Amino acid sequence: MQSATKMNSWLLNYPKAGDQIRLFCLPYAGGGASVYRGWQEAFPAEVGVYPLQLPGRENRISEQPICSMQELVYALAEVVIPHLDRPFMLFGHSLGARIAFELARHLRRVGERQPSRLIVSGSRAPHIPEPKPVHHLPDDAFIRELRRLAGTPETILESRELINLFLPMLRADFTVDETYSCVEDKPLSCPITAFGGTKDTEAAQEEIEAWQFHTTGNVSLEMIDGDHFFVQTRRDILLPAVSTVLRQYVSQLVDLPQQ
Repeated sequence: MQSATKMNSWLLNYPKAGDQIRLFCLPYAGGGASVYRGWQEAFPAEVGVYPLQLPGRENRISEQPICSMQELVYALAEVVIPHLDRPFMLFGHSLGARIAFELARHLRRVGERQPSRLIVSGSRAPHIPEPKPVHHLPDDAFIRELRRLAGTPETILESRELINLFLPMLRADFTVDETYSCVEDKPLSCPITAFGGTKDTEAAQEEIEAWQFHTTGNVSLEMIDGDHFFVQTRRDILLPAVSTVLRQYVSQLVDLPQQ
């Protein structure tokens, strides 16, 4: 069991009692909670946005990063379960999408509330493995791959001091992603909204469409003009689209008959 202080470090903002629905957000490999800065302002006031901060980055840079999907999901479940007294959705980009999926499955296994919707972005369906793993490469080769993927700022890649600081976290995230194996289980029941980048070389449209095999609910797909990191570069399109999903859910809550 994590201490209260440790659990609070995973959530930059404590969930508000007035939330009608909560959106928990998970970052991509090498990313942190700051990826979701400004999202709260883009969504209806009834929605609480709660980015989850994994250890080993940003305000948790001094902590040991986690290298196992199972360990990561178990830790995240401890953090979110106390805040599932409201309907909630999970959002994840790339690795974050697969973490969100496994978190939903774990919550189901332990008898907790299920997400009202899973929102995945820039991610192959979880049963499709990474075709070219890089987490095991020597540092120089690993750094070359990071530069090719273009998700790590060049200022970090060019500085030996900075890259040495960030390498443990980056390698841990890629290890989580590339050693992850989707164990067969019954599909989720919640609907899935999927976003993809038209120029994304890491998650092709047909690989994103394959999320349909992991739920009995409705699956919708929206392709955004951009590369793998459209979550940052095309916020002007992504945030209104996510907001529409949230507004539709909030309006359904308003229309429900009072008990």
